[in-house]
Amino acid sequence: MNNSITQRTFAAALTLSALLFLTLSPARAQDYSDWSAPENLGTTINTAALEGCPFIAKDNVTLFFASNRAGGSGANDIYASQRESEDSPWGTPFNLGTGINTVAGEECPTLTISGRYLYFVSNRAGGCGGSDIYVSRRVSKKNLTSWEPPQNLGCQFNSAANDITPSLIEGEDGSVSLFFSSNRAGGLGGMDIYVSTLDGTGVFGTPVAVSELNTTFNDQRPNVRRRDGLEIFFESDRTGTIGSTDLYSSLRATTSSAWTAPENLGAVVNSILADGRPTLSWDGTELYFMSTRAGGYGSNDIYVTRRSKTPDQDVCAARP
Repeated sequence: MNNSITQRTFAAALTLSALLFLTLSPARAQDYSDWSAPENLGTTINTAALEGCPFIAKDNVTLFFASNRAGGSGANDIYASQRESEDSPWGTPFNLGTGINTVAGEECPTLTISGRYLYFVSNRAGGCGGSDIYVSRRVSKKNLTSWEPPQNLGCQFNSAANDITPSLIEGEDGSVSLFFSSNRAGGLGGMDIYVSTLDGTGVFGTPVAVSELNTTFNDQRPNVRRRDGLEIFFESDRTGTIGSTDLYSSLRATTSSAWTAPENLGAVVNSILADGRPTLSWDGTELYFMSTRAGGYGSNDIYVTRRSKTPDQDVCAARP
């Protein structure tokens, strides 16, 4: 398949599916309650193996994650779990199949707003470096196990180092920004956060470091609030953490504004061990993440913490 044609197809689909309003007031990024104590998702999702890199779809009833549980194709495979409603328990996870997973490692899935395209990380043969970011189109919107052959985003985007954890912001004007983290040459620390913009030919341009979020430590696995692009979450081992890595967040007034100084989510959410790969629900009230904290079922489990909107936020969310 011609990579340029494929990328243009992805760009067209992203333009049609984009539903966000990206030039909103700072109030849209604020006015939430404090985060609740995290809850383990339980033994339906977590096992004695590793479960991590969660992603909650816009529908809030589909959860993607990576696991090295028995029965997979490789080191880590991507799985999904679904539930009947937001108040229902999660269903038995299923492997996305060999259209996505290989004998290598696949992880950190991110689904587009339309639900038709899956971005993910893989260290399979034929890439540009250690781990690269790929994208695949779902053959049928109703089938999560049938995918077209994944396409590498290209070596103008991926580097010879590790490029991981895609987070997409899709604008109603057709603009698409892809946040991710990388330990490529030229960064401030081990892993830094970068952003790339989809150009008019359907290709992601040269990534630019998000300088206000990066330190000389590891700053990685970003997830931007998809509804408006005004809040970002990530993990870091910078000075001041409670554990080996903590969850941090930052705000911006508009999508063209600089991010505020990142803030630690605090001891209610973070533990003395490793907490990482936060992913926010569409309405901004649930944050899923992975953790090696005590009390889990395996080496790494998936948790969720919640917050509520203020009345003003509910009004804003209802606007067309």
